[in-house]
Amino acid sequence: MTAPPSAPTAPSASVHAAGVDGAGDAPGRTLRVVVVNGSPSEKSKTMGLVDVVLQELSAKLAPEGVAVDQTRIDVYRLGPAFTGAVEREHIAPEVEAALRQAEQADLLIAATPVFRGSYTGLFKHFFDLIDQYALANKLVLLAATGGGDHHALVLEHALRPLFGFFQAMTVPVAVFASSGDFDGTTLLNPRVYGRVEMAITDVLDLLKARSAPSPIRR
Repeated sequence: MTAPPSAPTAPSASVHAAGVDGAGDAPGRTLRVVVVNGSPSEKSKTMGLVDVVLQELSAKLAPEGVAVDQTRIDVYRLGPAFTGAVEREHIAPEVEAALRQAEQADLLIAATPVFRGSYTGLFKHFFDLIDQYALANKLVLLAATGGGDHHALVLEHALRPLFGFFQAMTVPVAVFASSGDFDGTTLLNPRVYGRVEMAITDVLDLLKARSAPSPIRR
């Protein structure tokens, strides 16, 4: 398990696309991971939690010869072409590209802060535009943050039913962190780290099976 940091560090997932290379030029496998970030803020506790998930994913998969290719979609950055869209047809190219990234992921991480007992409006609007059957059988890891532990109910009462509609394969263990688990946006609570490890370990074989052969470097 990745240990909690002793001091705040810069979020590793602030880069919108990053990869973890395999050793040398030996052929390996790659897992395409797409984060849909429902937070309306550039720096957030939600992405602090997701950073830990991504670090643990890399730590678990690297020994198996699987690289993690990360893409992050910040819904608040998609702009008026996104917020004003009411249907998929004739949508702006940059919004269509973001939707397709989510639909084509090997693992989708759906992450949101809790507002008024549920996910954010922009987060929901993004999935309102996703094709109804594009997420069928897709692995989805649910992550949320909130002001207190009672907000953890959002995982089972809002997020899991949403992806049940899409017939997605949600990871059995979802992860939640409250405000008291952080120093700023850096997650410190070892119990949350343990839950992240459990979530990934439970589906590690499935993650390896969903990965694809990496392109051969020349």
